[in-house]
Amino acid sequence: MNRILFVSNRLPISIQRRKGRLQLQNSVGGLATGLSSFYDTYDSLWIGWPGVTSRGNRSEEEQIREKLAAADCRPVFLSSDEVRYHYHGFSNRTIWPLFHYFTQYAVYDDGFWKAYQRVNRHFYEATIRIAEPGDTIWIHDYHLMLLPQLVRQELPEAKIGFFLHIPFPSSEIFRLLPWRKEILEGLLGADLIGFHTYGYVRHFINSARYLLGHEHSMGQLVVGDRVVKIDAFPMGIDYERFSEGACDLAVQREARDIREKAGDRTLIFSIDRLDYTKGILQRLQAFDRFLTSNPEYRERVHLMLAVTPSRTKVEHYSALKRRIDEHIGEINGKHGTVGWVPVWYSYRTLPFNSLLAWYSAADIALITPLRDGMNLVAKEFVASKCNAKGVLVLSEVAGAAEELSEAIVVNPNDQGDIVAALREALSMPEQEQITRNRTMQARLKRHNVVKWAEEFIAELDVSKSVQSELAAHRVNAKVCRDLIRAFHRAKNRLLLLDYDGTLVPLVGRPEKAKPDSELLSLLGDLLGLKGIEVVIISGRDKETLQEWFAGLSVGLVAEHGAWIKVPKQTWTTIQPLAGQWKAELSPTLRHYVDRTPGSFIEEKDFSLVWHYRRVDPALAERRLSELKDTLLQLASAYNLGVLEGNKIIEIKNAGVDKGQAALKWLAGSTWDFVLAIGDDRTDEDLFGILPQDAYSIRVGVRPSQARFNVSTPEEVRSLLRKLASG
Repeated sequence: MNRILFVSNRLPISIQRRKGRLQLQNSVGGLATGLSSFYDTYDSLWIGWPGVTSRGNRSEEEQIREKLAAADCRPVFLSSDEVRYHYHGFSNRTIWPLFHYFTQYAVYDDGFWKAYQRVNRHFYEATIRIAEPGDTIWIHDYHLMLLPQLVRQELPEAKIGFFLHIPFPSSEIFRLLPWRKEILEGLLGADLIGFHTYGYVRHFINSARYLLGHEHSMGQLVVGDRVVKIDAFPMGIDYERFSEGACDLAVQREARDIREKAGDRTLIFSIDRLDYTKGILQRLQAFDRFLTSNPEYRERVHLMLAVTPSRTKVEHYSALKRRIDEHIGEINGKHGTVGWVPVWYSYRTLPFNSLLAWYSAADIALITPLRDGMNLVAKEFVASKCNAKGVLVLSEVAGAAEELSEAIVVNPNDQGDIVAALREALSMPEQEQITRNRTMQARLKRHNVVKWAEEFIAELDVSKSVQSELAAHRVNAKVCRDLIRAFHRAKNRLLLLDYDGTLVPLVGRPEKAKPDSELLSLLGDLLGLKGIEVVIISGRDKETLQEWFAGLSVGLVAEHGAWIKVPKQTWTTIQPLAGQWKAELSPTLRHYVDRTPGSFIEEKDFSLVWHYRRVDPALAERRLSELKDTLLQLASAYNLGVLEGNKIIEIKNAGVDKGQAALKWLAGSTWDFVLAIGDDRTDEDLFGILPQDAYSIRVGVRPSQARFNVSTPEEVRSLLRKLASG
């Protein structure tokens, strides 16, 4: 396996200046801790900020590089202003509150944004200096969302993955960000984008559709000439580290000391980083309410609240700390008695063994964030229960709730729900606790952090393979040369060309796609060559095609094959067609137009088309599903076909398609060169009936029966121009 380059804001090892000396220290944080076991297993390098700001001292920076090199880490040096405005500013005062739905705390500052761009460029410069062909580049988290596209521009063939460790918000929230398109475009430079839950996947895909117009199929977005996969990968923990560590004799001794201090009282343990998203205040309020409404539990429970200091330079955090302190004092003063303090409080980072001891000693873990990407603490608590006794009370909006369904899941904003959950936890029989925890432990053991990382890397490999397979069908320089050579050697040449999305870009209103003078001139030049016939095969009505191409001797196919016009002849149909059914189905379509703002009906001689290009994508998806079900029931009664095109659904006579229409030309002459080009599902019927030696091209990077593909109508015109120029 080739190298993996991990890129994140912080390195797993930090540098600290102490008494004029540089010292190494393991970083504190879920990402660095969680990935350490996987990182050590592979040929890896880690790129990130070393934890100290750059003073421009080249000698000191070289010392830092040397110390970190031994740990396979490469530093990105940042100034104090860059740390202030990128990390404390844009990352944690703009992105963090917005993505966690605390819109009232989000600050939209252009200076923050410029610093974010600048720091992402520093990481880009460091990454491309190190990256080698064959490396996997795995970028992590919200601090570096511009980095995938920056690296892609410099290393277009690189294998790039991105994982977001916090929630991705709904499109309604995300669109509040002034730089929303730049963030999306930055992320879409990756080949695979991972999230903790499918809810976050759905939110991202919806934002990409609304803001950038990218459609998806089975979690894949077509971005230019690449396919980007979007998927969920719930992050695991180093299960053995917690399960085995909690059973260590020293840890168990410390756990017994905690139990002795608590006496026969039930221990409720709650640990969080200081953050308004963690719901600490709301949890304290719920505990206060629990003691008030359940006086029988006074002097029978302790809440151990452990808070880890975090982001004290951000004003909301220091204010939160004051309110927590005040509220703990109020609860202890209101409910406490001589010899009983309801809330035990620790404001420090707990050493690992002490954390395990508290997990082991606690009877209940109360983990109720208001919004959390995953929350590994919940998984750590379950993994640390050697005897499988204990109850997990978990917020439903933590990503971990989707995996830990055996926990008591609560609404963190509903104090009554939390109170009821505490009562249930306190009365849960031991055997039920053991059954629930053993089930969760087995799941966490199977899907640990190594499994999570391996699955992500494996899926990244698959995504890259799909891209490579599609790239193999690109009309590259060699394919272009071969096609042009075959075209000019041939005596009898046939070009079968779709119109919308192939010769002209797709537009919101069909009437706005009238051919421009450049296209008409290009078609005229092709028709001026000897031994050539050009056929426009379109879904448009025959009157429109007749008007647009009246001055050219081109063959025309209208309504996806219902009408055919050979040059210098009149319009004909390939079979007797009926149009009476339209009166029966028109009211159904009009009903859906009324219920779907932005949609409209186009009526043709032998078909009806429901257009929804300008409809809200989520609404369009829902209405399309409903309409298809309705139409398929009606279509069988009238021998009709229901055809999906690009942002349309068309009802027409069965047995009519572009392939059948093209046979009018294919069967009538002996051609020694055939080229067909189209852009949507209606063109697959055409590609399917072509001779094996024909050239077929799909516009857009999607699976197709076509032999080759190009990205845009501009590329189609460029190719045709080369054919016409001789």
